[in-house]
Amino acid sequence: MSKSMFYQKMQGFDIHKKLEKENIYPYFRPISSDQDTVVQIHGKDVVMFGSNSYMGLTNHPHVKEAAIKAVEKYGSGCAGSRFLNGTLDIHIDLEAKLAKFLGKEAALVFSTGFQANLGAIGSLTGRHDYILIDEYDHASIYEGTRLNFAKVVKFKHNDMGSLERRLKNLPDNAIKMIVVDGVFSMEGDIAKLPEIVALAKKYGGTVVVDDAHAVGVLGKTGAGTAEHFNMTDDVDLIVGTFSKSLASLGGFVAADECVIDYLKHNARSLIFSASATPASVAAASAALDIITDEPWRLETLWDNTHYTADMLRKSGFEIGDTETPIIPIYIRDNNKTFLFTKMLLEEQVFVNPVVSPAVPSDSSLIRFSLMATHTKAQIEFAVDKMNKVAKKLGVGKYDPLRREENAVVTV
Repeated sequence: MSKSMFYQKMQGFDIHKKLEKENIYPYFRPISSDQDTVVQIHGKDVVMFGSNSYMGLTNHPHVKEAAIKAVEKYGSGCAGSRFLNGTLDIHIDLEAKLAKFLGKEAALVFSTGFQANLGAIGSLTGRHDYILIDEYDHASIYEGTRLNFAKVVKFKHNDMGSLERRLKNLPDNAIKMIVVDGVFSMEGDIAKLPEIVALAKKYGGTVVVDDAHAVGVLGKTGAGTAEHFNMTDDVDLIVGTFSKSLASLGGFVAADECVIDYLKHNARSLIFSASATPASVAAASAALDIITDEPWRLETLWDNTHYTADMLRKSGFEIGDTETPIIPIYIRDNNKTFLFTKMLLEEQVFVNPVVSPAVPSDSSLIRFSLMATHTKAQIEFAVDKMNKVAKKLGVGKYDPLRREENAVVTV
């Protein structure tokens, strides 16, 4: 009997097998150690420049101790959703702490950052409303727009003219929710929040900022994009995750109390999902305390960022418009991006490849991410290895086409 259409489709998916055959498959690489600046892969030490642990807290003793004590007191899980039996006192304590840190009236903890976006975007608008999204927004934002009947309007990346042209054509008597990443996760640039807020005020819009990569990174205290621009009161919702600077697993929405009350009773990804585990909540809470108490981490992260960006530019790498510890190194060829990743790993440097369809194939890149706990020696080691690999592959200043384009013609 022939296989069903379902199995024909499943068995027809073989991209990963082709990459494995070429020995350049770069995903699901098993790490057998904690997520530190150096990790263990296949028994070898590898310098980690592919982690989102910007504050370097995933192995901090206070964070680990908080998680262990939470398991000892509350057990391994909540056995239900926040809406019913799954709300612990530590959920409520963390929500109050997050609201204070972010400068909002209230906050709501979700099981993941992805679910926070699904809940917020999916429940706050309806059939006659509009959601305006930056074309480079995170996948969770795109998925959130599919959970209701609001009309989705996409504008060009960080292009305020594009955003205004779309806003001015929308009806006055509709919710117009503008949703952007605070820090864009592939390119490392920052949303133009002052201009976005000005347009929202002009056209009656609501501003939602996904600060997954900005909490712990931007702002005087690490409170994110709104603090960075001194616009906390002008941003309606701040969405975030625990899985990056907060060294755990979970997510949150911070906003006015009336918005949080609405989400508590309407966000399906909250009501119908199991609660964030005690260990996750306690670890995130401890990490937030450390970020507040140890400002040197934020200072060191930015020192590392400027140092690395300067080294990469001087080495001839194309790093685009990045303004943050996320530094894209443009390879602009999918296969070369895979090869670059593989060869770097062989040189004991871990980076993440980003290829189509995540980005256009001619914009494929290596995402190089920094932590507050990286040393200058580790950064120099990685850049030296990248230069070595780039020369072998003809990337960056070693690209013959690029050299030809940059050649000075004298007459």
